[in-house]
Amino acid sequence: MTSLISVQDLRVSFRMSKTHTAEAVKGVSFEVPENSTVALVGESGSGKSVSAMSIVRLLPENAIVGANSKVLYNGANLLTAPVEDLRRLRGKDISVVFQEPMSSLNPVFTVGDQIAEVLRIHMQLNARQALDRTLELMTEVGIPNPKERLHSYPHELSGGQQQRVMIAIAIACEPKLLIADEPTTALDVTVQRQITDLIAKLQQKKKMSVLFISHDLGLVGEISDQVIVMRHGVVKEAADANTIFTAPKDAYTQALIACRPRLDTRPLRLPVIDDYVNQRTIVTEQRVSRPATGEPLVTVQGLRKDYRLKKGLFGHTLFQAVKQADFTLHKGRTLGVVGESGSGKTTIGMMLTRLLDSTAGSILFEGKNLAELSGDQMRPYRSRIQIIFQNPYASLNPRFTVAQILMEPMRIHGIGNSEDDRARRTLSLLEKVGLPKDAFGKYPHEFSGGQRQRIAIARCLSMQPEIIVCDESVSALDVSVQATVLNLLLDLQEEFGLAYVFISHDLAVVKYMADDILVMSQGEVVERGLADDIYRNPQHAYTQQLLQAIPKGLAGHKASVVGV
Repeated sequence: MTSLISVQDLRVSFRMSKTHTAEAVKGVSFEVPENSTVALVGESGSGKSVSAMSIVRLLPENAIVGANSKVLYNGANLLTAPVEDLRRLRGKDISVVFQEPMSSLNPVFTVGDQIAEVLRIHMQLNARQALDRTLELMTEVGIPNPKERLHSYPHELSGGQQQRVMIAIAIACEPKLLIADEPTTALDVTVQRQITDLIAKLQQKKKMSVLFISHDLGLVGEISDQVIVMRHGVVKEAADANTIFTAPKDAYTQALIACRPRLDTRPLRLPVIDDYVNQRTIVTEQRVSRPATGEPLVTVQGLRKDYRLKKGLFGHTLFQAVKQADFTLHKGRTLGVVGESGSGKTTIGMMLTRLLDSTAGSILFEGKNLAELSGDQMRPYRSRIQIIFQNPYASLNPRFTVAQILMEPMRIHGIGNSEDDRARRTLSLLEKVGLPKDAFGKYPHEFSGGQRQRIAIARCLSMQPEIIVCDESVSALDVSVQATVLNLLLDLQEEFGLAYVFISHDLAVVKYMADDILVMSQGEVVERGLADDIYRNPQHAYTQQLLQAIPKGLAGHKASVVGV
């Protein structure tokens, strides 16, 4: 198979100070054949994005590329090519789809103008020709009502539609290589499925090569021909997709495949990277849900949330974010709330914690309707119902040390006899969530994403809660870190009898965690019941659609584009 891109002995370091550099990529070599999809897989910090961005020389100014490193394309080394040559290549021969479309699209230009700009620059089309081709591209990538959306601004589109615009820009000049850098990480499972299917379909139709970057082996197994597994800046394993999934040789590759929750098994603990690297015994014992005995901790009935939205100069319209939600929550059990963005699942969590007032309905906790309590009346209950937010980078105060983050809520709610007692409790909590004692005096920016989420969990535990709302609390984490945090949450539930409301769009994770499930669509609860029953025999068409969209690894390999 002819090679389109050849990366040879790529070494990239970053200048951190006048005297210190950090090596991110350490002698990486790989090939991207013509008309094929190659996946670069690894955790955050593995060097996969740096390797891919080196191909188009989109590295930060403090990057230092090795003198002997080469990225060969048509016989030329792109690492030493003149800037003018690179400008002609970028967008025309080699295009990039970035992870976050809202930071890549220009907010002050319409999406039509941004697609047309590429065509005018690289294809020298006039305004009329560029407009016609833009409409064709928007239709090709599946943007609904392209003539209307042509004049929309990025913020007026959904996340999936924004990513489709990015793909339209990337394929506008029919490039020979498309680099897709985590293009589905922030998207719902159904939208993720649409985007991966679209990329696979375009790859086959246009006979282009795709370099697909992801931390999720289950996802890349569906669309890739070759898989390159990276860790700590080196290639741990490289082979065709079938070999990687059926006979992985490296322990790290085996761990990445195993630590993703599966639908056909529910082990007591998810395996993590260290289990494979250190050759520990993998737990195969299956987890059994704690029975729902006694009175529910919380009973929610007819919960509703309405918003008045301005329409025109004087008019208003009513938007129902949540419509008549009913559910119960028992001690020691987990209620999974699933659905796409905009389904109302986070709104339910916010109303349950009274961070958002409900329009109607009741939240009964120990005979009290929390929905009717004033702020002062609610205060004693706030410590008993806590929330872990999705983004640990935004939910922790960057000016506070870990000690301040954990001790401040204790101080407010009168937990602990003295500052020394609260300090001892803080050290105990750090140990419980698997953080070292020296984390006590450090700041959030000194920790990884997974460690920050552990700090957020410790902050919740400092209140000695009975209920914790987990709002997409592991969706931003690598699959290996995700497995570690899920194991921690289960350990804490077992130890303290905690009840969880686990909100997520990742149905594989919810299947592993939840005992009961609410499926939400457009503010309505469309299905509810025991998790095993719903996954075994989903009744509602929307639930069936969500389950079909779950990445299936090699089992779903390019299945969606067969015959295209």
